[in-house]
Amino acid sequence: MAAPSGPSLSPSRAADFKTCPLLFRFRTVDKLPETPSADQVRGTLIHAVLERLFDLPAADRTPEAAAALVAPEWEKLVAQEPELASLFAAEPPVAAGPSGSPAARSAGTQTDPATDGGVSDPATDGELSNPAAGGRLSDPAAGGQSGPAAGGQLSDPAAGGQSGPAAGGQQSPAAGGGLMRDPAAVAAEADATGQAALVDVPSGAAEAARIAAFLSGARDLLAGYFAVEDPRRLEPAERESLISTMIGDELLLRGYIDRLDVSPAGDLRVVDYKTGGAPRQAFEGRALFQLKFYALVLWRTRGVVPRALRLLYLKDAEALDYSPEAGELERFERTLLALSQAIERAKRDRDFRPKPSRLCGWCSHQSLCPEFGGTPPPYPETAAITDLTSGAEPDRVATLLRDDPLG
Repeated sequence: MAAPSGPSLSPSRAADFKTCPLLFRFRTVDKLPETPSADQVRGTLIHAVLERLFDLPAADRTPEAAAALVAPEWEKLVAQEPELASLFAAEPPVAAGPSGSPAARSAGTQTDPATDGGVSDPATDGELSNPAAGGRLSDPAAGGQSGPAAGGQLSDPAAGGQSGPAAGGQQSPAAGGGLMRDPAAVAAEADATGQAALVDVPSGAAEAARIAAFLSGARDLLAGYFAVEDPRRLEPAERESLISTMIGDELLLRGYIDRLDVSPAGDLRVVDYKTGGAPRQAFEGRALFQLKFYALVLWRTRGVVPRALRLLYLKDAEALDYSPEAGELERFERTLLALSQAIERAKRDRDFRPKPSRLCGWCSHQSLCPEFGGTPPPYPETAAITDLTSGAEPDRVATLLRDDPLG
């Protein structure tokens, strides 16, 4: 695709600005480097394995076949991004929480919202309603309508709802500066690297043991996929597909869909894989924002409103479905146009303000953030205007490694 001449948005670009305008600037304008976490890399690996799984004949898409794909797909990722191998050279740091106590929790209890929007919540009963359209998120795996927050409502960004920190309170930056790690971020990294199982491993063998534990953890997550879907009964129409459309003759929308299923009757189902646990209310709304983005693009390019938007949470083996409506997508389109206009104003005025939230605990740019006593770098004077407006995504691997907080 040729570089767009005007503004464009992807789900990750929109997510960055909605989460924190300063984060958007760091990533899109300053183009600051970020080192992916092992938890993010594991999500990328799982996506690659599931894509390759559907290259096999239907009868061969078994749990054993998927597990056998993990090691070769990991080798391919390292060949494309050699620096990934260095993630396991040293033990992940154990950060201190806001109170000064150790932040590490038992591995596997929570995951990284920057990777999958998934902060697991034991409260998975109750109905999640969308105030914009009266729709519901249903859980086919459980045979009923269930949501990640008991009795909670889904905050719809398209309807102007707030999608702030997860229930339980917001972690504010320490007064007077100081970096912060969310305990869930530390736990997710320990889980991805298998730290809980490597306590007694000799230091000389630690790196190989961490990689082995990482690959084993990826295979375990694949079991969650097979618990909610039987790939032998599916023939996806598209996988890892780049879709795009123009709205309002002024804004280009584009993004990657994990999987698109098309029924014999022409009904569309958008499927997005999440390697984290089913999230709490706030993060569910953010994940749904991403899928509405895809639904809007498909509707405008194919004239069909997707019948279902499906989130597959592999850690918890849950499938959550949502059915959008045309009127809802029209409102969402206006929301994206307004968001794009806000981004363009911020660029023009060079005004990207931080927006503190719990997600600060996952951010790798805290040292440059005023909320933590830092100073952003000088605004790049030589940046080409197309660099600031195109919103062009890097290749698919890099896009997944820097997946957005929407999931």
